[in-house]
Amino acid sequence: MTGEHAFIHALRAIATDPAARRLADDAAVLRIGGEALVLTMDTVVESVHYLPDDPPQDVAWKLVAVNVSDLSAKGATPVGCLYSHALGDAAWDAAFLAGLDVACRRFAIPLLGGDTVRMPEGAPRSFSLTALGTGQQGCPVPSRTAAQAGDRVWVSGTIGDAGLGLRAALGTIGGNEGDTAALVARYRRPIPEPRLGVALAPLVHAMMDVSDGLLVDASRMAEASGVCIALDIGTVPLSSALVTLVGEDREARLDAMTAGDDYELLFTAPPEHTARIIEAAATLDRQVTAIGTVEGGSGLSLTQEAAAVPLPERLGYQH
Repeated sequence: MTGEHAFIHALRAIATDPAARRLADDAAVLRIGGEALVLTMDTVVESVHYLPDDPPQDVAWKLVAVNVSDLSAKGATPVGCLYSHALGDAAWDAAFLAGLDVACRRFAIPLLGGDTVRMPEGAPRSFSLTALGTGQQGCPVPSRTAAQAGDRVWVSGTIGDAGLGLRAALGTIGGNEGDTAALVARYRRPIPEPRLGVALAPLVHAMMDVSDGLLVDASRMAEASGVCIALDIGTVPLSSALVTLVGEDREARLDAMTAGDDYELLFTAPPEHTARIIEAAATLDRQVTAIGTVEGGSGLSLTQEAAAVPLPERLGYQH
C-alpha cells in the first residue's frame, strides 16, 4: 500500500458510519438531533507543511487556519477546537502559544482542550488540531460529491500565491521585496473566511477547499461526483504580486494551479445562482471567479482560449 489515495481507500472499510461520508470529503458530519456537527482534523509537520525556520507564531496560525478552511468548505460556523502539541524548546513553545491565541481569536474558534507529547531529540515537530463547527439549520452540508452537469465552477481569492511564497521563502525566486513578502505571507498565514462558506452553502451543489493544488482538488471533486470538470485556465485568478514575479503565460498559470496551500474555496453551482454568489462574496469583500463548467463524463479537462490544453504530469501535491 503506497500513497494517500490507497491508504484512504483501505480506511473506508473501517469508517463505515454515515458521518464519515465515505472519507470522500473535507470533514465528517455528525447529526445530533436536528443539528449538523462538522468535524475535521489537520496536521502540520516540520519540513513538510512548514519550514524549520518559520516563525512559531506563523506555524500556530497555519495549524488553525487550515482547519478553519475545511469548516468553511462545509458552510460551517466554527465552535471550538482541540489540539496536540509536540513539546520542545520552551521559548519556541511560548511563541507558538502566542500565535495560537491570536489565530483562535481571529477565526473565533475557542480552544477547548487537547494533549501534549514529548518528541524524541531531533525529531521534526508535528502538531494536530481538530476543529468543530455547526452547519446551518435547514441547509444541507455541502460535499465534494454533488457537482452536477451544467454547473458553473468557481474559485475564491487568487491561486498560486502560497506556492510562489514558499519558493520566495526558500530563496529560489527573487523580486520586488513587497511582492515577495506578500506571497510569503500567503504561504505562512492563509486567511480562510468561514462566513463566505456559510453564505455560499445554500447556493452550491458541491464545495471543498483548495489545499493540495487547484487541479488535483478539482480532479478529486470530479471523481467524487462522477462528472467531468472543465476548466479554462485563462480565467483562473492570479494576484498582481504573482504576475509581477512570474508573468501569466500558460506555464505560470499551470504552476499556480498545481502549487497548493491556497486554502481557497472551490465550488460548483447552477448558473441561475451567479448573481447571488457574486453578491454574497462582495458583501464580505471577497473575490470569487467563475473558471469553468461541469460536464457529463469523467475526469478533468483544460482549455485556454477555446483550445485544449494537455494535463500536466503532476496535478498537485501528493502525500
